[in-house]
Amino acid sequence: MKLPVGFKLAGISAGIKESGKLDLALIVSEYPLNWALVATTNHLKAPCVSRNKGRFSSSKKVRAIVVNSGNANCANGEKGLWDNEDVAGLAAGALGYSTPHDVLTASTGIIGKPLDIKKFRKFLPKAVKALKADTKNFAEAIITTDTHRKQVSVKLRGGGRIVGIAKGSGMIHPNMATMLAFVLTDADIDQDLLRERWPEITNKSFNRITVDGDTSPNDMAFVFANCRKRVDEREFWDGLEHVAMELAQKIVRDGEGASKLITVNVTNARTEEGASNAAKAVAKSPLVKTAVNGSDPNWGRILNAVGYSGAVSDMGNISIKLQSILVYAGKPVDFDAELVSESMQINDVVIDIDLAAGKASSVAWGCDLSADYVKINADYTT
Repeated sequence: MKLPVGFKLAGISAGIKESGKLDLALIVSEYPLNWALVATTNHLKAPCVSRNKGRFSSSKKVRAIVVNSGNANCANGEKGLWDNEDVAGLAAGALGYSTPHDVLTASTGIIGKPLDIKKFRKFLPKAVKALKADTKNFAEAIITTDTHRKQVSVKLRGGGRIVGIAKGSGMIHPNMATMLAFVLTDADIDQDLLRERWPEITNKSFNRITVDGDTSPNDMAFVFANCRKRVDEREFWDGLEHVAMELAQKIVRDGEGASKLITVNVTNARTEEGASNAAKAVAKSPLVKTAVNGSDPNWGRILNAVGYSGAVSDMGNISIKLQSILVYAGKPVDFDAELVSESMQINDVVIDIDLAAGKASSVAWGCDLSADYVKINADYTT
């Protein structure tokens, strides 16, 4: 995938993953970067998250980010903090920078496993030599249980580009998840404005997906702009939102063991918060997710999730549709269960919920829950 002007990426194997697959990656810009970050809300935070948030608070520009997969470098005590600093310093040295402050860090993988700094010292110079204007190896090097690379590109009028690359498959839940997202652009966008709008965009995208209800200590979503191209700002924001939404849906489609994307549309809620809470509750419900996996039109599970979401006090006016077929309207309705079940035997299942309480709406994306999810996670560290 073609990159925006001034960016180069790399992905190599440094032996961090026992499999020998690609696991060490770099994003480097020829020019200083305006940037924005949204990170996990988990009180357990990996050192990379804490350090990046510190750099974010300084409002200083950066030039690069080093990413490793296969090891989260989380819950490793003081050693983990120093290891993370060493990674930034080693990357800065390999890139010829005068300070590690120019380099951000990101890690993903197993929690509680110390980093082997010797591998970073040995392989970061090789990663620098592998830098090129292509996304493939980088996108491969950041994944863990993902089954494929996740990339999206938008071309803007005048030649500007927005390219997004993400990883994520399990431990996914709104308020960030086990996901990393990197959005690169050569658009000339003010950093203060970028930082104002990026959280709004992530709330509409990455914070509306759920696979298993778990929120990781390593999640981060970045946007980097090197300001080489003048662009129409409205077109840029539309393009940035499109990239984030597409990446978010790619993550949830690739949920561990998943075979179906679940879209939950909630309309006519009293408040936007209530609509969001209802949509997320249904999308993350294990009972709803297993019913979708089995193509079972069990609307009672959907109604139950709406009930405990707290979105509405009067449950008597709610209506529910599965695949556009009405299955509940304040009371059970006659419907062809076999027909609805058959309509659910595809990759995309849509649940529409009308709360009949106001004018607010929201959407959330989830995936079905299969026996494969249990198999993947039962053997994750062994």
